[in-house]
Amino acid sequence: MKFKKLAFASLATMVVTLTAPVSAQELKIALIAGKTGALEAYAKETEAGFMMGLEYLTKGTMTLNGRKIKVIVKDDQSKPDLAKAALAEAYGDDKVDIAVGTTSSGAALAMLPVAEEYKKVLIVEPAVADAITGDKWNRYIFRTGRNSTQDGLAAAATLMGDVNVAFLAQDYAFGRDGIKAFKESLAAVKSKAKVVHEEYAPQNATDFTASAQRIFDALKDKPGRKILSIYWAGPNPLTKIADMKPERYGIELSAGGNILPVMKGWKNLAGMEGSIYYYYAFPKNAMNDWLVAENQKRFKQPPDFFTAGGFAAASAVVTALTKAGSSDTEKLIAAMEGLSFDTPKGKMTFRKDDHQAMQPMFHFRIKKAQANEWDLLELVREFPAAELPVPVKNKR
Repeated sequence: MKFKKLAFASLATMVVTLTAPVSAQELKIALIAGKTGALEAYAKETEAGFMMGLEYLTKGTMTLNGRKIKVIVKDDQSKPDLAKAALAEAYGDDKVDIAVGTTSSGAALAMLPVAEEYKKVLIVEPAVADAITGDKWNRYIFRTGRNSTQDGLAAAATLMGDVNVAFLAQDYAFGRDGIKAFKESLAAVKSKAKVVHEEYAPQNATDFTASAQRIFDALKDKPGRKILSIYWAGPNPLTKIADMKPERYGIELSAGGNILPVMKGWKNLAGMEGSIYYYYAFPKNAMNDWLVAENQKRFKQPPDFFTAGGFAAASAVVTALTKAGSSDTEKLIAAMEGLSFDTPKGKMTFRKDDHQAMQPMFHFRIKKAQANEWDLLELVREFPAAELPVPVKNKR
């Protein structure tokens, strides 16, 4: 009898030992980004924004649902094969609960089947290609980053008159998807703009003389307003094109917004207009106020384009896990479909059909009077998500 009591006591102790740590397990999140290579600056901002977002949303505790958050950061160098391997390692070896990434559209597309294979949620941030939530999408994919069509709709909405447009873009998924989306968007927003030329240059191009001349030749004899729109990730050729004096042909320049160090080089292009995902001075909300103040304090400059994106991904993670009360994949998907969450740029909502985050975009103009090196843009108009008719492009 005494032996039985001792055995029972030992068993009870063993059960407590085995089960007690469950509630205290780490909540593991993988953050995959192209921290080396052409998009290094974007990746570093994404990581900074993601970590600041977790800090803000957990009130500095870095704890969620009673579990300490551990972020495992992996560098995929913006290479598809490395991105695919990094995500498989995160799900398989690191046993992460949820993953976020990555910077390059090509790398992100390579990651999508891995999420489906492991049946784990992947939040895509900041890769832009439409195919991610389009024909390459699967039910485990959510995206806080904007897609090419959202870029296109916002850009098209800035061109509402009788305008002749030529494009310069990179010859890979980001560029070609972007221009395709832009052209489709012109009709969607009932723009009268006419596309007269498309020019695609290598992703690592540095000499744009021949490309620019072909564009100038296509535009220069067209009647009315003429615009060269540049859609580019990484170091932007805008200033190089400006140095070629397109104004001698009556050609105006336009570009999608970029990171602050790049846009600093546009200071002399006062009056140029374009559309942008985020600029620190535009959104008016408490979350953005905190981000602007903290980023200034920590990094001696305002938060950037991708800092806000990383913060948005953190908000999606925290809001989803809080609502689901669990990191179980099916509970997470149920919680995330139709989920609204606050971000520094405003409210986002994951659309049920393709898990793309519906979100506002902004029409900017480069200021003529600039108070300091970061005082670059003035807001022309905010485009609410409801005014951006993003089509569903997947095969669900």
